[in-house]
Amino acid sequence: MAERDNRRGNRRDRDETPEFADRLVAINRVSKTVKGGKRFGFAALVVVGDQKGRVGFGKGKAKEVPEAIRKATEQAKRGMIRVPLREGRTLHHDIEGRHGAGRIVMRSAPTGTGIIAGGPMRAVFEMLGVQDVVAKSIGTQNPYNMIRATLDGLRKESSPRLVAQRRGKKVADILKKDDAPAEPAEA
Repeated sequence: MAERDNRRGNRRDRDETPEFADRLVAINRVSKTVKGGKRFGFAALVVVGDQKGRVGFGKGKAKEVPEAIRKATEQAKRGMIRVPLREGRTLHHDIEGRHGAGRIVMRSAPTGTGIIAGGPMRAVFEMLGVQDVVAKSIGTQNPYNMIRATLDGLRKESSPRLVAQRRGKKVADILKKDDAPAEPAEA
């Protein structure tokens, strides 16, 4: 029995380690009208990441704000995705993400650009560990849909290493063709 308690304790300790940073994106107060008046609840939207290429989001609902945030954070940790980053600071290529009416356009940027993106997208990029990116949200201001569209685009991100592996080639072969200027065709 003591062995089981110890395992539970270790799991709890592992969850408590501050390996993940979290950012509260939105809190929404909702009310339900009942016979005796109104009952208030809270919905929280949280983005969690390790700032080294992993990010996730979650939403939680509860009667109290801290409980809603805790639920959202747990859900975000369960649904994390890994995104390959170029030099650990920007995206490898331009991407477009979609969800519902939301459309997000993300572009890689040179060093020193910073994060040029709107509220919910900025939280995703900061938790992901991206330092230089330019992003634009088109079609929606809903933070839930903006985050889902951003993550949809980030799932499409592929590094030269992944492309080389998929094609059965070497990374140098793939990068060489991109960097070489196009030779004029002889007719």
